[in-house]
Amino acid sequence: MAEPRRYPALRSGEWVFAVAGLPLAVAGGVYALAVLYAGALLSLTVLGLPFVAAALTGARGLGALHRRLAGRWLGEAVEAPPVPPRPVGLLARGRASLTDAVAWRALLYLLLRLPLGVLGFAAAVVMPLGGGWLVGFPLWVRLLEPGAQPATWADAVSVPLGLVVLLAVPGAVRVLSGANRALARSLLGPPRTQRRVRELENARATLLAQSTGELRRLERDLHDGTQARLIALAITLSLARDALPAAPAPELVQLRRLLERARDQTDDTVAELRRLTRGIHPVALDGGLAEALPGLAATSPVPVALRIDLPERPDPVIERAVYFCAAELLANIAKHSGARSAEIEAVGSGGRIRLSVRDDGRGGAAPGSGSGLTGLAERLAAVDGRLRIDSPPGGPTEITAALPARL
Repeated sequence: MAEPRRYPALRSGEWVFAVAGLPLAVAGGVYALAVLYAGALLSLTVLGLPFVAAALTGARGLGALHRRLAGRWLGEAVEAPPVPPRPVGLLARGRASLTDAVAWRALLYLLLRLPLGVLGFAAAVVMPLGGGWLVGFPLWVRLLEPGAQPATWADAVSVPLGLVVLLAVPGAVRVLSGANRALARSLLGPPRTQRRVRELENARATLLAQSTGELRRLERDLHDGTQARLIALAITLSLARDALPAAPAPELVQLRRLLERARDQTDDTVAELRRLTRGIHPVALDGGLAEALPGLAATSPVPVALRIDLPERPDPVIERAVYFCAAELLANIAKHSGARSAEIEAVGSGGRIRLSVRDDGRGGAAPGSGSGLTGLAERLAAVDGRLRIDSPPGGPTEITAALPARL
């Protein structure tokens, strides 16, 4: 047997929104209608576009007010849309206001909010008053008219009809509150494409953070497990070689050579494993870029001047991208540029990080020239970074990577 459907209890804020929201709904609807009417009248004059641009800015502000009220009274937390751009110049700002999709959607919200506000006020105030009047109709008639009054069909119908109206009030308020929530959610938040982009960005940040954690775990397993066992194997091979008697028997000589070869191969494997773990997560990054970049510059065959100004530590994914970018660019300088000196500058400001690598080499660096710059640009693009190359023939070369400090 199916359970009866249960409706959630009405919030007290829904009643407040239905009653106190009527003046705001009327004011907003009148504003929207006035904007459209005046904009149509002024469209043939030079004042038309400036008026509409200014009115859209006001509609965006009213939309922000209604978004806060919907969150406070209806419990509908609507995500704030992105801040509008502020280009330089009156014409550019006017064009940005006229093409602001958030402002136009806020204007549409104000138009649609007017009838919903009237209906909500009617459900929260007019219906209870009307239902109470219907329930007391037989009494009102006898109080207003002296003398005995016979019962009529109106007396018999008014009481049950009034009770029905009173019982329908919570449902009507609930339905209209749901309509207001849906309207605010669809028109006062970011556009659907922007919400989708933000969702994808959050999913990408989560996946990158998870992959970074998995790589760290793999690096620890290789360092603490596999590498330790290989080192123990190398020690065992050395002990076995040393335990062999020094007799010149051909069999012992051959066995000693095999043990030495196995020990050398084990050492090579450990060295290769160390290079692999450094490629997964450089140990120098444990202390951040302020400690990792000086160590990277110290190992470069080309003298490197270093300048670091990072007020805050970025996300681990960003740190890895900056570190490997600097390592790749220094390797390119050593292999291809013929430079006598280089300079690294890492600066963070306004939630962004800029890494600049300069050299006085022969220049001519370009993506696709075998320098790995294409792969570097792809690595940066995965974290919303950009790579700019300035390398005229004859030099000097300056390559700049700009990327966010947080994903």
